[in-house]
Amino acid sequence: MNKRVIALAVATALMGSVTQAQAAGFQLAEYSATGQGRAFAGEAAMADNASTQARNPAMLTYLEGTHFSAGGIYVMPNVDVTGDVSIASALLGPDPLVMNGDALDVAGNALVPNFYFSSQLNENWTWGLAVNSNYGLATEVPTTHSAAIFGNETSVTTVEFNPNIAYRFNDAFSVGAGIRVVYGEGSIGATAPGWIDSLKAHPALPEEIAAALPAGGTSLKSMEGDDIAMGWKVGASWQINPVHRLGLAYHSGVELELDGSASGLLYTGGQDVDIEGNLPLELPAFAELASYHQLSDKFAMHASVNWTQWSVFDELVAYFPGDVKPVGGLESDLVKEENFKDNWRFALGSTYQLNNEWLLRTGVAYDMTAVDDEYRTMTIPDSDRLWFSVGAGYQASENLTFDFAVTYIKAYGDAPINESMNLMDLAQVSFDGEASGDVWLVGMQLSYKM
Repeated sequence: MNKRVIALAVATALMGSVTQAQAAGFQLAEYSATGQGRAFAGEAAMADNASTQARNPAMLTYLEGTHFSAGGIYVMPNVDVTGDVSIASALLGPDPLVMNGDALDVAGNALVPNFYFSSQLNENWTWGLAVNSNYGLATEVPTTHSAAIFGNETSVTTVEFNPNIAYRFNDAFSVGAGIRVVYGEGSIGATAPGWIDSLKAHPALPEEIAAALPAGGTSLKSMEGDDIAMGWKVGASWQINPVHRLGLAYHSGVELELDGSASGLLYTGGQDVDIEGNLPLELPAFAELASYHQLSDKFAMHASVNWTQWSVFDELVAYFPGDVKPVGGLESDLVKEENFKDNWRFALGSTYQLNNEWLLRTGVAYDMTAVDDEYRTMTIPDSDRLWFSVGAGYQASENLTFDFAVTYIKAYGDAPINESMNLMDLAQVSFDGEASGDVWLVGMQLSYKM
């Protein structure tokens, strides 16, 4: 996306511009290139480097000394929404007007960076700091696109600052906890599609109604805002024996109140007014159960089951607490119904120690959609996904490691989209289509221990 995010100075330096979700909903899985090589399988039970605290803070107790890890994953999505837009109105006759509604490449490339630090205090205690992102979304179509009336732009950007502490009870059990400080910025908008200009010139449409319709590309509704909120996370690990380990982690939900402003013709009535608004956005809780199995001196297997509480993302409602209200004196406005549901992700991965310098990784995952077919929207065209990952770690020296990974993600199964809305009580506008696409991820991680 072209839109630049104005965030905290450190957040801007570390997190780049915008992020594009590659897990269900607008959740990000891309917390490190190390885990990417395994398709993020077994992450809550792994301790490759300081990035382990992003999934399970308890795993910090497996890191001796001081560790630093930083990297990024470059996301290259190819997401298309194809279908038709139809307009049905008694004013236009018995047959609806039907036009192409294809929206190609609705999500742009993006870099998802990360930074991690950990330090062992003594044999039992280890602390760490993580800076990464767990949620992000950016989709956009041209302002005059035939389906822009359903939403031409949606953006969610988050940066998480996460101090963690971990305690080792003995060789078998460790626990950890952390505070989640999340900065979030979001925006959503809808514009008048270009076909409105043709509709205004339709001979069957009365002149007074045609004059009331906005020109194509006019902003109808727009909301943007930002906020900082806090949450928490906990984790535990059980070293069953020297070659088998389980990890369990839970991250709480974080409730953002995106305070900002509202604009657009349907809010301002064409007047130059400043409308104060806020858009509550609850980032859902998520959990992971993971396992690690060292099957031989060189070969290990990893598995994960992930759950995300997407059912909290039911609808987007804008509130207007200021003295200046939108047209009609609205106190609130239902911007979009989403009706998400809790989702699951299943991943299986492996590592192979080729020699003293090279460690090879591979993994597959199935990421279930967070929305039923009847509720899928153009602004968040979510679908089931299949992940295929390969990666490698290069031990450049005793203390320095480079990790590389490549992932291909393919939308799996049908992802129909059916949306409709009432246009000023004059016509029923509908979109009937489907979402499809694939994504490439390329990641690199640098890790250093002292």
